[in-house]
Amino acid sequence: MGLVTLLQANAADALDIGNQVPDAAAVKEGLFPEDACKELEAAGFKCMGFKPAVRYSLPAASFKVGSAELPDMLRKQLDVFADVLRGKAGSGRTVRIEGHADASGTPEANQALSERRAEAVKSYLVDKGADASMLEAVGLGATAPKVTKDPFAAENRRVEIGRVGAKP
Repeated sequence: MGLVTLLQANAADALDIGNQVPDAAAVKEGLFPEDACKELEAAGFKCMGFKPAVRYSLPAASFKVGSAELPDMLRKQLDVFADVLRGKAGSGRTVRIEGHADASGTPEANQALSERRAEAVKSYLVDKGADASMLEAVGLGATAPKVTKDPFAAENRRVEIGRVGAKP
């Protein structure tokens, strides 16, 4: 499987939260599912495994063409992520913020724009109290479209947030 195919598969696997403000408990369980096992074990129970960490796509079509400005709905969604991340400060865990662009610009412009989107989200989360050392911001340009049949689709302008190296 080539890198582009793998990236497209990962984009398809991300949970699109659309225009809903997610529940903090659901985000915590999605980003840090192994914590439930640790809580069970601390209570004297045996953990039989946990679901893999979830990657979130925030939200489809949230960015205007050529813009890294965070729309109001995205800010409301990120407030929930910031609440969850504040509780994980110093945990040594890494959360990856991926910026994405549609194919409307040159590859170079799309790469730079996607990096600005990821950095804008990281800055917002840090301003809201998230630990900067656990956040990794990367731009993927237009290389991993959410809508593969239409590389210019608004849904391809997004940010995805997920764990890096989520293991027990």
